[in-house]
Amino acid sequence: MSEQEEWHNSPVGVFDSGVGGLTVAREIMRQLPNERIVYFGDTARVPYGSKSRETVTKFSRQIVHFLETQKVKAIVVACNTASAYALEDLEKEVEVPIIGVVQPGAIAALAATRNKKIGVIATEATINSGIYNRYIEKSDSGVKIIGKACPLFVPLVEEGLWEDPVTDEIAGRYLTELVDSGIDTLILGCTHYPMLRSTVAKIMGNGVTLVNPAYETARELKTLLLEKGLESEHRPGLGTELYRFFVSDAADKFQRFANSILTYGILSAKVINIDEF
Repeated sequence: MSEQEEWHNSPVGVFDSGVGGLTVAREIMRQLPNERIVYFGDTARVPYGSKSRETVTKFSRQIVHFLETQKVKAIVVACNTASAYALEDLEKEVEVPIIGVVQPGAIAALAATRNKKIGVIATEATINSGIYNRYIEKSDSGVKIIGKACPLFVPLVEEGLWEDPVTDEIAGRYLTELVDSGIDTLILGCTHYPMLRSTVAKIMGNGVTLVNPAYETARELKTLLLEKGLESEHRPGLGTELYRFFVSDAADKFQRFANSILTYGILSAKVINIDEF
């Protein structure tokens, strides 16, 4: 195998603060079935949404250093908070192409809105960063953006309470003001939130388009790999480690969650000491 062929067949690195980024990995598996994936979930230090910019950037750097040891050909920051706080610095420091989940979601929301009123639900850090506002207003200053932090959604998803009366009650409280605001498009601005899509859709009603940045990010990755000539042209053969999963803690819990949302069975998730990187 030539060096160029080996590079084509190198995996894509995907990372998140925990399990939420699996929604991005799932879309990559669906849309880019030839690509190998190395996934890292920072399960020991989740959530990122309540942490400072400095802390999130430090954690993200450590994870990127780990992914570089796995010889990845591109990196997807499958975490809105890390995309908001760390992506700009990482882009300057990493040699391989790196993308986040915010810009693809913002572009899709702009294409979907008819009345120029867009809602964003996300972690406190993502909302406070104003990053969706900046991306959207850069393209169209006439768009009104209403942001709402929904901090309890992440632990609800991680506990598997996707369709539960408790989740319905909390979602109703969070989303009432967005329903009243008249938005016609809502960005699910945290990679955990697609797991609550049916609950959110029920509350928001048929008149509101839900934008899933996980889906849009996989599309952007596909375009990026094609542009850079990095796409894998053949599906890896049997016996090849197509998807590998690493975590910083609680591998068994991660594995159970992953198996509940991925059609590909997770044979194992290996715990690594991320502080070494």
